[in-house]
Amino acid sequence: MDVRVIELKNGYGIDALTVSERPDPVPGPNQIVLELRALSLNYRDLLVVEGTGRWRAPLPRIPVSDGVGVVVDTGPGVSRVKAGDRVSPAFYPAWIDGEPDPEKMASPLGGAVADGLMAQYAVAHEDAVVRVPAGLSDEEAATLPCAAVTAWNAVVCRGRIKPGDTVVTLGTGGVSLFSLQFAGMLGARVIITSSSDEKLARARGLGAAAGINYRKRLDWPTAVLELTGGAGADHVVDIVGNLNDAVAAVRVGGAVAFVGLLTGMKTEVDLVALMGKSARVEAVDVGSREMFESLNRAIAFHGVRPVVDKVFPFAEAAEAFKYLAGGAHFGKVCLRF
Repeated sequence: MDVRVIELKNGYGIDALTVSERPDPVPGPNQIVLELRALSLNYRDLLVVEGTGRWRAPLPRIPVSDGVGVVVDTGPGVSRVKAGDRVSPAFYPAWIDGEPDPEKMASPLGGAVADGLMAQYAVAHEDAVVRVPAGLSDEEAATLPCAAVTAWNAVVCRGRIKPGDTVVTLGTGGVSLFSLQFAGMLGARVIITSSSDEKLARARGLGAAAGINYRKRLDWPTAVLELTGGAGADHVVDIVGNLNDAVAAVRVGGAVAFVGLLTGMKTEVDLVALMGKSARVEAVDVGSREMFESLNRAIAFHGVRPVVDKVFPFAEAAEAFKYLAGGAHFGKVCLRF
């Protein structure tokens, strides 16, 4: 029996997404078959679909890295999970724990190297999946593998944020809102930016201490200084990629977690300003299975609910990508099977 997939088959771009059929997946040794329940979209998925830069995949390619499903079949030797378990594949299947290295980051899902999850069924290695919190809906659980793990890595693992720290996170997409939720969980004061006063009000409802409308305050780093008595933030989670602004907003001796490329693939950095801040700038590229498991325990214990903006049917994947590209979302855009 063939299974339905949505793939890039004859070209790139949202309108090139094509409904196709692939052979029914059969698990090999230590592999499982998932029946997908929900997917969530990331900006990185849009880069894959558009065939941009290093994300340009050989065709055909099934995109999308993040999803949740139920184990329906297991191959020989599987012991970590069983049929009926609800799990999510990790973004980096080979990064189980420890520090990143080339081997661990060699095969991210749904990109230039490997097919993703925009399919009714998918095969995964048992070591590359994580049980998701029982209290979350399928759509909420599908938001975790990339956006939540990235935020957890930036805020908890790399950031080592402490109670009383001031954290700035940019925008109101998935990584930003997870950063807000995780930093607040740790007792930090969070300042968030947006081009929308309505979104800033919603972010305050999630625990943000202050919001800055960067269209009204083009010099938003100055606004951060004003809100911190001239000192600057302890941490900036930079989803945008304009490092000069992030450095301007951070305090002397502070840290910038660079996690996003929304303004382009290159930027200039004022090295004098960076040196003057004696700041640490660290790139954060998702994280390990161990981080995923840790954040799931924290989410379950603290009752954190991922923010899902809109859910589209699987057949309306192109409309979901167009909505994501439009930038009107607050939180995550999901697909439901």
